[in-house]
Amino acid sequence: MVVAGTGSAQDLAQAKAVLLDTGKRRLSPEALRAALVDLHDFWLASRAAAIGLTDRAALVAVGALGRRELAPYSDLDLVLLHDGRKDIDRIADQLWYPLWDAGIGLDHSVRTPGQAVQVATTDLRAAFGLLEMRHIAGDPELTEKVSAAVRQAWRAGIRGRLDEITEQARDRWAKVGDVAHRIEPDLKHGHGGLRDVQLLDALAMAQLLQRPARDVQEARDLVLDVRTELHRLAGRARDVLRAQDADEVASVLALGDRFDLARALSGAARAIAFAAEVGLRSAKAALPRRGLAALRRAPVRRPLDNGVVEHAGEVVLARDATAARDPALVLRVAATAARTGMPVAAGTLHRLADTAPELREPWPRAAREELLSLLGTGRKLVDVVESLDRTGLWGRLFPEWGAVRDLPPRDRAHIWTVDRHLVETCAQAGRLTTTVARPDLLLMGSLLHDIGKGRDGDHSVVGESLAIQIGNRLGFPETDVAVLGSVVRHHLLLPNTATRRDLDDPATISRVVETLQGDALVLDILEALAEADALATGPGVWSPWKAGLIHELGRRCRALLDGRPVGSAAPRSGLGVELAAAVAGGGGPQLRFARDGVPAGVVVAVPNVPRALAAVAGVLALHSLEVHAAELGTNGRLVGEHTSPDVRVFELTVSPRFGGLPDAALVRADLCRALDGTLSLPEALARKERDYAPMAPTEETTPRPRVLWFDDEATGAVVMELRGTDRIGLLYRIAVALADCEVDVRWARVSTLGASVVDSFCLAGSGAQGTVAEAERRRIEKAVVAAVT
Repeated sequence: MVVAGTGSAQDLAQAKAVLLDTGKRRLSPEALRAALVDLHDFWLASRAAAIGLTDRAALVAVGALGRRELAPYSDLDLVLLHDGRKDIDRIADQLWYPLWDAGIGLDHSVRTPGQAVQVATTDLRAAFGLLEMRHIAGDPELTEKVSAAVRQAWRAGIRGRLDEITEQARDRWAKVGDVAHRIEPDLKHGHGGLRDVQLLDALAMAQLLQRPARDVQEARDLVLDVRTELHRLAGRARDVLRAQDADEVASVLALGDRFDLARALSGAARAIAFAAEVGLRSAKAALPRRGLAALRRAPVRRPLDNGVVEHAGEVVLARDATAARDPALVLRVAATAARTGMPVAAGTLHRLADTAPELREPWPRAAREELLSLLGTGRKLVDVVESLDRTGLWGRLFPEWGAVRDLPPRDRAHIWTVDRHLVETCAQAGRLTTTVARPDLLLMGSLLHDIGKGRDGDHSVVGESLAIQIGNRLGFPETDVAVLGSVVRHHLLLPNTATRRDLDDPATISRVVETLQGDALVLDILEALAEADALATGPGVWSPWKAGLIHELGRRCRALLDGRPVGSAAPRSGLGVELAAAVAGGGGPQLRFARDGVPAGVVVAVPNVPRALAAVAGVLALHSLEVHAAELGTNGRLVGEHTSPDVRVFELTVSPRFGGLPDAALVRADLCRALDGTLSLPEALARKERDYAPMAPTEETTPRPRVLWFDDEATGAVVMELRGTDRIGLLYRIAVALADCEVDVRWARVSTLGASVVDSFCLAGSGAQGTVAEAERRRIEKAVVAAVT
């Protein structure tokens, strides 16, 4: 195949296609990038020579081609330099047009040396590219002249540009997010992505930093490899690693599955992100002092704590401080940084990593107190723990951390890796320490509640043993260690019970108290931990509805422990009686909002007809009301004296997806139409879902729903739990499937966790006392999964 410059750019495109043909011998990502760079260099150099680009002009590559990081579908970034050649427009046309005609992405410019230096001093993006220029063809002396001038101007002007560089980087990080923690990360622009490596290179060229260390270079190589395979797989330029592409990319890179890839990528991105953050601070400290600034006194060292001082806005060690003589020094430095909001200086972190010995067991009391001081600092804790972890100090304190470090979540509701989630939970718990009698155990339980993940077995059971091991090592009293183990073992007990069980059933409350062996302290800590855990999971996981359920469960459990009447959350009002009587008297379906606010209560009474629940759920969905909980039954169960099997009363907890509550009269009107058949709910819901397309799940992004069954021996209840993806009208679809299977729903709990849902239904089947036989469960499960898929 002809690929020389005298051949067409179409030949270049065809040669590139051969390299990308996976049917041939598949090149590794690194080899593919090198081959693509060589191919384009050869064609461009040959083409330049053929059109007379020899003297007084030079073709240079910037961007990915300039850095020799060319991914399969990266644009070519080219600059044509000249010192006043009259035919430069002709040369440019003969270079650019063949590439355009071949469909090759091209970012180009034509500049004199003065113009190149000028644009580098006014446009940061252009400056970053020109700093990395690489000679392709033409006059090499001209390339060297411009490169030297651009670098000199960069070094000379860095003092006035560093604030802009920092602001742009932080704006980009805030907009795009972390590569380490995004489900679908932007490998190029995200925090910890390739742009941050270029940032470090640019600061190094300004002679403010050393070149990135080996760990950053290795991290960059992994991100480059992932991006290369993503291009090859997609057949076009793509920087965002989508969930549906991750398994194939992982397989090609021999990294296991998408979870293994996510873990490796998280570690790489965090190394780059940490280096970028430290690099910006170090660059600011390394700026040369000129003019009046040179006459000012050097920053003073201000004492902050024993052995810890502040210098130039960073936390550093006092001159006489040594970790060998002060076992609590590492944690005191960390706690001081979190308390003051100042970062720990990179030099201090590395000095401590090199000199701090292992803490003896049990820990000295001073070290344990400094740890608790650190854990109680709230949001400021997160960055400090990250800095300790990236330098190996956190893993030295907690060797068990290795199994959860960079571990991706299996539940889509989680937005953080497991280790980051633990720290985020602890940060949230810092706001709740005044709600419990033992804030120290709340903080430790928050830090360790998921420590059992990443290992074989139930993570709560495994985590209990690890928490006991850590508690003993830290020197907590035996009774406190037992409480800590119980907190980790049962950290899901309250949220799971509150959202999936009937709180009005005394057996539910008794079972929780018995599980906790009547320990009121553990109960209080678990209630606070449930809130911190949910807030640290992701948006929308903690809601007023969920908070109300968990606090009510806690209240009832404490009442049982104190020997007081358990009572009910909210005694049934006369509204259900009133509405049921109206239906029984021929008044048609009735609907009334029982209380305002978020969440709101709504009471519905309808004739006892098939698919009554489906009609109610569908109409509420049409009016953008999200159902959180429902108490369902005939009026004999719910409305006392008006006993008639011909009426059903539903008491539901709802919240509006958008705006406020709709007009109850309009909702009732649609309910009447749905029940008499003049309103087709499937068609109406389909239209609504199309109107809100961004909220509708796609086949590519939706995991297969899963159905679980639970038998409550204390109450005899059969609970079906559906785990799936949220969508408009989901409860309607489930209710239709259950009605078609001729099973009765006693109550429902609907938990929305970000884009995911965990919906629980207490069912009454056709067996004795409402039992649901195994064959009937399989039939119901098949129908429900089909309805929501």
